[in-house]
Amino acid sequence: MTDSSATVRPDRHAELAAGLAQVRSRVDDACARAGRDRAEVTMIAVTKTYPASDVVALAGLGVTDMGENRDQEAAGKAAEVAAAGVRPRWHFIGQLQRNKARSVVRYADVVHSVDSVRLARALATATADRQAPLDALIQVSIDGDAARGGALPDSADPGSGLEPVAEAVADAPGLRLVGLMAVAPLGWEPERAFARLAEVADAFRAVHPGATALSAGMSGDFEIAIRYGATHVRVGSALLGMRPTLR
Repeated sequence: MTDSSATVRPDRHAELAAGLAQVRSRVDDACARAGRDRAEVTMIAVTKTYPASDVVALAGLGVTDMGENRDQEAAGKAAEVAAAGVRPRWHFIGQLQRNKARSVVRYADVVHSVDSVRLARALATATADRQAPLDALIQVSIDGDAARGGALPDSADPGSGLEPVAEAVADAPGLRLVGLMAVAPLGWEPERAFARLAEVADAFRAVHPGATALSAGMSGDFEIAIRYGATHVRVGSALLGMRPTLR
């Protein structure tokens, strides 16, 4: 039975259905232009700042994957959605502080933003009580600006180089290394950013052939990300409308 606090208004349900139809059409067209199988691309509905009722409604419309980027919001929302009898696949996509690792692993199925050996170890410790491994993607810094988050692909730094972070994830029994994630750097055209990411991903898979996931692209640029091999696109405003102001 659905909790009343997670019940969506009919007009909101219609808005979400229309947004979903448009996004699905865009994904379909992008896959066709890229010569890719539509089944290769997962759309993650980025529900940060939106209520649990939107998550429940999207699940009812067939959306299986939801994304959040702030634990202080996501933890409560995930619990509210679960209380409504809905269990989507939760993706944590924001920068993650080590002291939030234990909270995040309680509800997240996937973490997209592992960018240091210390964070990988914190997540590994936090997953000790999980029954299933936590899927982990390593966030890559395309432009080398570590201040914005991301492991450095051309660095052997033992704490933040891409390969040391990958090894830390791969060696942790509670984690499963599934791929890479990136955000287009400020000031970079999406074409340049995702072309660079594709190069990094190709080299990474040569060493880690099982890590085939590539999380890239948002509402305004996911078609380009799909052209360059994205397997997961993170869609917020194009699906849910203009985002409420963060408080």
